[in-house]
Parts: sequence; C-alpha cells; structure tokens
Amino acid sequence: MRRRDLMITTVAAMALGGCAGSSKFRRYDGPEVTYVVVNKGQRRMHLLHHDALLKSYDINLGFAPIGHKQIEGDGKTPEGVYRIDRRNPNSQFHLSLGISYPNVNDVALAKALGKSPGGDIFIHGQKNPFKRDDKDWTWGCISVTNDEMEEIYAMVRDNTLISLNA
Repeated sequence: MRRRDLMITTVAAMALGGCAGSSKFRRYDGPEVTYVVVNKGQRRMHLLHHDALLKSYDINLGFAPIGHKQIEGDGKTPEGVYRIDRRNPNSQFHLSLGISYPNVNDVALAKALGKSPGGDIFIHGQKNPFKRDDKDWTWGCISVTNDEMEEIYAMVRDNTLISLNA
C-alpha cells in the first residue's frame, strides 16, 4: 500500500509542478495595437498597428449575428466603432476585454423601443476549453480560443478603438 501511495503522490506532484510554470498572462513587446477590426460576415478579427496587419483570428459571434445589436437578449453582436474599455482577468470565459457598448445612440434606440440596450459585450475565450465551441454561440460577444485570448489580452490595451462591421 505504501508503494501505491508513493506513486500517487509522485504523479500528483508532477502534475501540479507542470501547472505551476504556466500562466494565462503573457507578455507582448511588439508594435502597439492601434485598432481592432471585426468583420462579422467573414467571422474574422484583425489586430492592426495603424494600417499594418499584426494578427488575424477566426471568431464566433452572438447566436443571431446578422444586424446591429439593439436590445438586451437579441443575440446580436454590435456594429459600429467602440473602445476596449475594461479587462476581466477572472472571466468565466478564461480572459475577456470589454467593449464600450452601449453608446449614447444605442441607449436612445433601445429606449425608443421601450427596451434595455443590454451591455457586457466582450471579446473572450471559450466556455469549455476541452471542446470546440459551436458556431455563433454567445449572447453578442466575440469569442476566440483560450490560447488566442491570452495573446489578444496581452496585445490589446484599454482605450484601443474597435470597429465592428457587417
């Protein structure tokens, strides 16, 4: 029995030791990301330094991706120009970067419809890192893999412009 306990303890220590060196927080020392462009129709997100493309990613969107987000719960991803306005290192979707939706126009449109515009629109990682997400599963957010989100989180700073296009 002691030999079995020793083996279990050794395996557990090795597993934990392997985790100790990894972190979801990466460093980035390349050119500044000055603009994020999301092309909803192509399901692609591009990180730019002025007019130079730095990186592109396949994305998933809200479950009703066609059209501009108008009200809370419509499943649409916003369209227009916003800013990255916050970060969540403890997101239930690995890591996330907040998008400044709704703006004053979004609020006015929803109010005219007698509804709430919603909010909490993010670029974020996966809901389950052990399986591939379904296409367009979010409630209006932009989703990438967790590995990609770690890279994006390191590259994109608060106040960066983001353009979301049809």
